[in-house]
Amino acid sequence: MNEPSSEKIISLEEIDYMRFWGANDKLLDFVRLLFPKLKLIVRGEMLKVIGAADDIATFEEKLNAMMTYFEKFGRLNENAIMQIFESGGGPETETNDEILVHGRNGLLIKARTPNQQRLVEAVKKNDMVFAIGPAGTGKTYTAVALAVRALKNKEIRRIILTRPAVEAGENLGFLPGDLRDKLDPYLQPLYDALRDMIPQQKLLSYWEDNTIEIAPLAFMRGRTLDNAFVILDEAQNATQSQLKMFLTRMGRNAKFVITGDITQIDLPRNQQSGLVHATNILKDIEGISVIELDNSDVIRHRLVTRIIRAYDGCES
Repeated sequence: MNEPSSEKIISLEEIDYMRFWGANDKLLDFVRLLFPKLKLIVRGEMLKVIGAADDIATFEEKLNAMMTYFEKFGRLNENAIMQIFESGGGPETETNDEILVHGRNGLLIKARTPNQQRLVEAVKKNDMVFAIGPAGTGKTYTAVALAVRALKNKEIRRIILTRPAVEAGENLGFLPGDLRDKLDPYLQPLYDALRDMIPQQKLLSYWEDNTIEIAPLAFMRGRTLDNAFVILDEAQNATQSQLKMFLTRMGRNAKFVITGDITQIDLPRNQQSGLVHATNILKDIEGISVIELDNSDVIRHRLVTRIIRAYDGCES
């Protein structure tokens, strides 16, 4: 006697369900082959599953494992689905549980996509790393986490975070307040990352004794940066001369990470981005690595990925 059919509606609103199922729902069709006794009906972010209750329970368990894998690595493929279907876990070669920093309120900060993990590995092996990618790919956040880890492990003595203040032409004198007040609008993302990773009182003490220094790119001129983890953020807005100046500040026992998005250059049209120029001429030098992140690494709201994809389509 056949078991009566049951029905379950599952919401996929917490993930980018279009990327989850693949182009033309290719992965959905593959999953249907693995669960031939079930009827799967997709309507946007809603998935209706019809079949025997036991089969639905098994499917939901595997679906949750697929979603966990997708959220961790930013992508899904047939090989991963097969291993999840057979064992309940994803490919062992891709799992990475290395915690970079134990953040505030129990937050565990780690690489969440394969390209973020490549960035982590590149920083281990190289003293200078360029991380290029669109908004939301975690390039700056990962770099700050690596800097905080290096400081906690006493591998370096200080962290220096800098950005080109393009909107004010790096001339901040006309803005009200002290230097910290003038820089806040440009450096807020760096503050936000640090506050996730370091208790507030400890962070304040680091700022007071210059263990952590945040300054505009112009303030790097003439300095030699020893025993430091140095991050240049938004480097696409540095000119060629500014970026050359910055890169040649590297001193002994220093790590430099340069992050930027070459699709969001705010320089005047007659000025070429120093980031584009630098990665072209330095990419083959031993000790320098260039890591490219892409839409699959976006870990903000799922709409960010769709917005980036829409703009890419308009510009192609």
